[in-house]
Amino acid sequence: MTETKKTETPEVVKINKWDGAAAKNAVDDAVREVLTGDLKCKESFALIDGRLFLCALAVGVALYALLWDYLYPFPQSRLVLVICVSSYFVLMGVLTLYTTFKEKGIFVVARETVASGTRVWEASSYVKKHDDKYHLVLVLRDTNGKFREASINKSFANYIDSSGVVAQATVTSEITRLYNSLLSEKKEK
Repeated sequence: MTETKKTETPEVVKINKWDGAAAKNAVDDAVREVLTGDLKCKESFALIDGRLFLCALAVGVALYALLWDYLYPFPQSRLVLVICVSSYFVLMGVLTLYTTFKEKGIFVVARETVASGTRVWEASSYVKKHDDKYHLVLVLRDTNGKFREASINKSFANYIDSSGVVAQATVTSEITRLYNSLLSEKKEK
């Protein structure tokens, strides 16, 4: 029996082009693919790991309260429950601040190693409610701590065709243009 070699073709994902959240997520995935695939940057999960750590800590506090209450029923476990519930709500507040001010809608962080050190690329996006405009911000952070950013503000119609498929070639050209413009700004200064 002979084996046939299967060639992997990328799966075409069709979305409802009228669903703003689905359209945003599809274009975000296409941008991530360009940064980590075509531009050869390595994705960094440190930002997401921070959020997961805060969530795990909150779940740990809740589980500790549950276990303590099981071992020492309510009248005895009152102080521990008060401390754990208070800690849980404080951790949820910290998580909210973290996602609002640290993550800021960043959906991919990619690191690029060059001769002068490491460059960090951050891509964030947002869509206003009942709007067809996709706002993308690409930020470049150098090893010396300076950052530059470039942005695009275009309709989803530029990135998604009438059948609901993301035009990967268009996304690739837009991201490559932004990438090159941020690199050329560095050389000019």
